[in-house]
Amino acid sequence: MNSLKQVKMIAATLLLSSFLAACASSGSSLSGTPAEVQEIQTQLLGDMPLPQGARISGADSIIIGGGDSWVGRAVINALQSATEVYAFFQSEYPKAGWNTVSAVKAKTSILVFTKGDRTATVEINEGSLGGPKSVITITSSPKNANVIAPIKR
Repeated sequence: MNSLKQVKMIAATLLLSSFLAACASSGSSLSGTPAEVQEIQTQLLGDMPLPQGARISGADSIIIGGGDSWVGRAVINALQSATEVYAFFQSEYPKAGWNTVSAVKAKTSILVFTKGDRTATVEINEGSLGGPKSVITITSSPKNANVIAPIKR
């Protein structure tokens, strides 16, 4: 009876371990050497610095264009905590020429920056168990984009 409990416990542990490993490895991100990943991310995001070791999640991102004029949403997995990532954006974006419009530190932190004719909204969330320490979502768009409301019929 005791050995049956041990077998069940081992089976449950293996099942849980494989489930967590699958969750941690789901989604695609850029691969290659750190220098290659940095180069690709710079080509995509232009003048928007990222925390050390952060990687764009290709499966969750929609990036149209590239460089300093891209629009869309970039989802980024970071190795640092949400607090460290928030401090990074507060410190490094102004150094890159971005002006802080709004900054709210909370469970989900939001920062809004402008530079020239562009706006960037940065959302920072804590990561998941077995995944990145934090998840960053950067939404980039023209500052004064003409938004047309749908026509009511």
